[in-house]
Amino acid sequence: MRARTGTAALWAGVCAVAVTGLLPATAVAQPAPRPVPGEAARPVGLAEGVEQAVADGFPGVLAYARDGERESRVAAGVADLATGERARPDQRFRIASNTKSFVSTVLLQLEGEGRLSLDDSVETWLPGVVDGNGNDGSAITVRQLLNHTAGIYDPTTEPEFFAPYLEGHDRDYVYTPREVIARAVRHEPLFAPGTGWSYSNTNYLVAGLVVEAVTHHSASAEIHRRILAPLGLDDTAFPLTDPAIHGPHLHGYDFEHQDVTRFSPSYDWTAGAMISTVNDLAHFHRALFTGKLLRPAQQRELLTTVNFPHAPAYGLGVQHMDVSCGAAPDTRSVAAWETDGGGPGFTSVSLTTTDGERQLVLVGNLYDIGADLKGEPPVPLSKGMMQAQTAALCG
Repeated sequence: MRARTGTAALWAGVCAVAVTGLLPATAVAQPAPRPVPGEAARPVGLAEGVEQAVADGFPGVLAYARDGERESRVAAGVADLATGERARPDQRFRIASNTKSFVSTVLLQLEGEGRLSLDDSVETWLPGVVDGNGNDGSAITVRQLLNHTAGIYDPTTEPEFFAPYLEGHDRDYVYTPREVIARAVRHEPLFAPGTGWSYSNTNYLVAGLVVEAVTHHSASAEIHRRILAPLGLDDTAFPLTDPAIHGPHLHGYDFEHQDVTRFSPSYDWTAGAMISTVNDLAHFHRALFTGKLLRPAQQRELLTTVNFPHAPAYGLGVQHMDVSCGAAPDTRSVAAWETDGGGPGFTSVSLTTTDGERQLVLVGNLYDIGADLKGEPPVPLSKGMMQAQTAALCG
């Protein structure tokens, strides 16, 4: 995941206006599959929104929607431009920064077990790791890592960081988490801990090391033991260096339609390396936001948001937002908890209304990291994405 402020920066742009003419004829939207036997009718406008998003420029788009106990799954477009394989709702994709809510859940569980406090300093668990050039791990708490108020620099905003992949064409290139953190602390902090807000993937790499220091197990193993296995998320994986996506999956693309599916997840690690499906991601967030994974005190901490000028209402790996239900005269909005992810080839958002009754997971298989590094929109701007969001959450 790139250094974004969540939906306010990425998905507001995705949903702004349509971009046409980006894809060859082979990627024209195809009718979404008919509902499977026993599946409830889809929200009105969901399939049309997904198909429009393909017309807007995404090769393929997947959506999962839930209203109470009624679930819907929709796909349009293609999973693979080379073969013409159609997109299907069961296909895997890189979830990028949606990974962060898994990591924050593990740390909150550890606090609930009395094994650490979110107010512990980073230095307590990782002596000397965040140090130098004004960086001081003794002044940064675990909580500040999780809500992005730590002030640690994010080197993944630099074109040079991605040069081995984009210029050297070595999609298997491996960064270790400590290498990325070391690059970060060569820079002065963005601000004193707790005095500002800035999205930084480095925060979650440090958080992953805290998980390992507390448990003496790998962060991926803890996520599997505490979340994936209990919830039966069999299609969710946490690769460390494997650049491939295994099993049925979407292929990911940039604006030139280069297939960037093969891409080392190492640089993202606990900031964004996980792979999942719309079903699994929705299942996890339903459990998380309805209080099934955390004790009440930790659930309150998860949902306690920061309050800084120009910062989103960001909690611990999750964001609170008001989803617009349309243009005037319909000026309604729906309060929701959100996570999102964008990285080479894939962009996605997961939304759960604050009452837990409605959900949407929406995925497109285009994200151009090169455009992002230039400060340009990394995804097609799409009215279809907004249409799908309104259909699923507003009714």
